[in-house]
Amino acid sequence: MNDRNLTLLTDFYELTMGNGYLENGMGDIICCFDLYFRRVPDDGGFAVMCGLEQAMDYIKNLHFTDEDIEFLRSKKIFSENFLKYLADFKFVCDVWAIPEGTPVFPNEPLITVKGPAIQAQFVETMLLLCINHQSLIATKAARIVKAADGRPVMEFGSRRAQGSDGAIYGARASYIAGCSGTACTISDKEMGTPALGTMAHSWVQMFDSELEAFRAYARCYPDSCMLLVDTYNVLRSGIPNAITVFGELKAAGHSPAGIRIDSGDITYLSKKARKMLDDAGFPEAKICISNSLDEYIIEDILRQGAKIDSFGVGERLITSRSEPVFGGVYKLTAVEKNGELIPKIKLSENVAKITTPDLKELWRFYDNRTGKAIADLLTCKDETVDDSKPYTIFDPDHPYKKKTVTDFTAKKLQVMIFDKGECVYTSPSAPEIREYCARQLDTLWDEVKRFENPHAYYVDLSEKLWKKKNELLDMLSR
Repeated sequence: MNDRNLTLLTDFYELTMGNGYLENGMGDIICCFDLYFRRVPDDGGFAVMCGLEQAMDYIKNLHFTDEDIEFLRSKKIFSENFLKYLADFKFVCDVWAIPEGTPVFPNEPLITVKGPAIQAQFVETMLLLCINHQSLIATKAARIVKAADGRPVMEFGSRRAQGSDGAIYGARASYIAGCSGTACTISDKEMGTPALGTMAHSWVQMFDSELEAFRAYARCYPDSCMLLVDTYNVLRSGIPNAITVFGELKAAGHSPAGIRIDSGDITYLSKKARKMLDDAGFPEAKICISNSLDEYIIEDILRQGAKIDSFGVGERLITSRSEPVFGGVYKLTAVEKNGELIPKIKLSENVAKITTPDLKELWRFYDNRTGKAIADLLTCKDETVDDSKPYTIFDPDHPYKKKTVTDFTAKKLQVMIFDKGECVYTSPSAPEIREYCARQLDTLWDEVKRFENPHAYYVDLSEKLWKKKNELLDMLSR
């Protein structure tokens, strides 16, 4: 993204509002925005924060070229003062964010922006694009990896992704959330997500016989020979021919990698394949399965006793086919007046769309005995949490439900990314984020991570923040 100027990848209303702010003398008013989501895709218990590095790259490269200014001038609706402002644009906002790979929950500020109204408003679209897309794919990948129960999952979806960036950054998000690698070569080159792959059916079809195709592949890759056995018939020709080639490899001092099955009744075929390979003296040969898989199919076939060592998952991962929208939003929470931040709230007849006002801090409480995350707390920015004392957490959706937390450590989740426009955060590499994500997911109880009716994780408001919100609700509803 660094070599592409994506400044105008924004909703047009960001520009019309910016022009309006400037013309009304409001362009430099300091305001605060939160980026958050309202519900977890697939009715899951958690999501995975992802896409921050690309959002940072966008902000660092934020500038308007002469061509951009001329294009906007041609629209004949923007003042020359505004166009000059854009020509001299320099990002000066403060930005806080939750690090990538962190499990997150609805209504928590994933990113907070504080700065001049024009600028804080302008970055909305691209921040949402980066976080919505990669958090969606990372969340889906985490579910699929969990279903695989320790077996490697490879992301195979580039050809079904929505565009090149969807493939590249989808591969990144999948890897961060636990996939062992990706078929997307450029993602490996640019971001260090291991590229993996073997052969397509066309390789087998190119030769006069399946056996000849397998032998040719084995000659090229004797120590990583994974053969695709379903081009013609898995049990009658594919596996017998693979066994023949594996025997030749073994005689030459090589160990076969295994087979891949891409169609048919996966449970039945994998059981038959395992027995055939074992009986032929190749218990170490792995069985990889692909073909329109997702977490539910994987969980089901493993429950049926399928003999599978790894999975290749494509379209249902790279597009999050079951629910392809993350639903992140970007909402105003405070406006500065006479040096004081005034909380702002948005009301709605849909209760889920009522915002939480003010510049906030997000805390996660960890049980000192187990290391598990037990609740999150939103406070006003100037509040602190004394974790040496018991704290009572309420379920905001069910106020009669509460738990008193003791013997815990409270940690702030957001870190500063930009300080007055200067980047003060170095993004870890994708492999480093992947390791961090695995550790963080391990802090969640299994009940939170289950697919059906997951345990509701508590995200509460401090008493001070709760009072601010309810005072605004009372005042505006009169």
